[in-house]
Amino acid sequence: MYSESRGCGGYTIAMPMPSRHAVVLSHVAFEDLGSLEAPLRERGFAIETVDVATARFPLPQAERCDLLVVLGGPIGVYDQREYPFLTSEIACIAARLAARRPVLGICLGAQLMAAALGARVYPGAHGAEIGWSPIEAAPGPADSPEWFAPLLAPGLAVFHWHGDTFDLPPGASHLAKTELYMNQSFSIDNFALGLQFHPEVTETGLERWYVGHAYELHYAGISPTRLRADAQRYAPALQEAAGRFWNLWLDSIF
Repeated sequence: MYSESRGCGGYTIAMPMPSRHAVVLSHVAFEDLGSLEAPLRERGFAIETVDVATARFPLPQAERCDLLVVLGGPIGVYDQREYPFLTSEIACIAARLAARRPVLGICLGAQLMAAALGARVYPGAHGAEIGWSPIEAAPGPADSPEWFAPLLAPGLAVFHWHGDTFDLPPGASHLAKTELYMNQSFSIDNFALGLQFHPEVTETGLERWYVGHAYELHYAGISPTRLRADAQRYAPALQEAAGRFWNLWLDSIF
């Protein structure tokens, strides 16, 4: 689809219009799409970001859109008494999943997806998993889908920042694990993907995380200086691998 725009010489120029619509459910502004934004825009997606803490549910655009992305945040699925919007958000995600429409959840987003599918979400027994480390393919007879392979490359470290974990939802395919937590990623057929870790982060974007999560880092005894040095070492390779992963995954659902 194209729109017409008048150029400086009076000529009419055909400009491509977005052909798809992605709705992004955001919990804190600094945890954003990161490296996923460019592949979406290159594919003609118009991106609408919804601040769920102040949103008025239900969200009809979340039902109609081509892709729903649920991002991370510093609260837990079980905090619904303190943060009532979580109850409405889970219902929104559940309706989307029931309709078998494409959904991507990252960190808290994956936990909300798990809850919407009836799985338990709870504080992890091994404490917070914060920093850079590899993921491994989940054990089992089934091979990981081809689109997931870039994130399992030997020597690749991905970024983790979570204290909660979840049980594998009923009917989900288990994709990845780490030494600390078994359930790092799952998929539902070819339309839904939950990622406990953060493939979307960039070295520059993480600078906002170190400020936004300063108290958590302080009380966990984790140095932003160390995280910054690790990001300089690992983030460029992750960004390259994530670019391949995002494009392969998007190819598989659209």
